[in-house]
Amino acid sequence: MEPNESVEDCLKRELKEEMNIQIKPYESYGEHDHYYGSTHIRLYAHKAEFVSGEIMLVDHDEYKWVYPPELGEYEFAPADVKFVEMLIGHTPESMD
Repeated sequence: MEPNESVEDCLKRELKEEMNIQIKPYESYGEHDHYYGSTHIRLYAHKAEFVSGEIMLVDHDEYKWVYPPELGEYEFAPADVKFVEMLIGHTPESMD
């Protein structure tokens, strides 16, 4: 996050920069602290509405839309695992 930037504004900015999409965050999904050795990161997740844009990846090689139960078939960074596990436990209907 940039100085004086809200979590929601950071999410909007990051997704615009990294994927060329605009979102409207509407509810916190949680936060998670993770340590890579002595490096500490804090991740924030939000439920968000897709507003506009066509996905064009900047920092990633590919993307794929899947249902939450399918997430277990993919490899994620250790810091992301908590949120992946939370998503696997939800059906698409219960995420609204």
